[in-house]
Amino acid sequence: MSSSLSTSWSTVKSAVSRISVSTKALSNEDLIRCCQAEPLPDKVAFAELLRRYQSHVEKVLYHLASDWQDRSDMAQEVWLRVYRNIHRLSETARFQGWLSRITTNLFYDELRKRKRSASVVSIDAPLSIGDSEIEWEIAATDPEPGEHLDRQEFYTQLQAAIAELPPIFRTTIVLREIEGMSYEEIAEITGASLGTVKSRIARARQRLQLQLQPYLEAC
Repeated sequence: MSSSLSTSWSTVKSAVSRISVSTKALSNEDLIRCCQAEPLPDKVAFAELLRRYQSHVEKVLYHLASDWQDRSDMAQEVWLRVYRNIHRLSETARFQGWLSRITTNLFYDELRKRKRSASVVSIDAPLSIGDSEIEWEIAATDPEPGEHLDRQEFYTQLQAAIAELPPIFRTTIVLREIEGMSYEEIAEITGASLGTVKSRIARARQRLQLQLQPYLEAC
C-alpha cells in the first residue's frame, strides 16, 4: 500500500467519527456524486458510504470465506479499491451491485493466491426433497436455548457440503440466495452469461441436495 494511499485511508477512517447530520441525510447517489466531484473522493461523504455499506461487504465475505481469519483485512482492501475507482462508476444507482462485484473479484484474487477452497456457512434457499421443502436459515453464532442436537448436526453437514462446492458455484449461490440478487445482476457481476448463471445455481442446488439427502432421510 503506498504511503499516500495509506494516509488517505487513515483520513477516511477518522472521518467516520465526524460525519455531519447533513451528510447522513444525503441519498446514496448524492454521496457518490460528492465523491466523484473532486480528483480524490470527499472524505466525509466516502466515510458515510462506508458506514452504510460496511455490513454488506462483511456479509458477502463471511459467506464466501467464513474460515478465513483475515476477512477484516479483505474488507479494508475492498474499500481501498472502491476509493481508487469510484470515479469510474457511471450509474450511481447501481452502487451496491458494483460493490458486490469488487468484493467478489477480491475473493477470486485471494482464492487464486491461496490455491485452496474456502468455505461458507449456509444459504437461505429452500431445499427440495421429494415433494417437500426445508427452509434453511443462517446458523446463529450462539445457539438458542433448547436448540436440538440434530439441528446442529444438520448445519455441520450443510457447511461441509457447501465447502465442497467449486468457488464459481459457491459465489453464484451466495449472490442469489444470500444477497437476493437477480440472475441478470449475477451475470453482470461474475461476467458470465445468463444461461451459465442459471446452470451454475441449478447444479449447485442439485449437488447440495444429493449430498444432504442421505442425512435428511436418516433423520
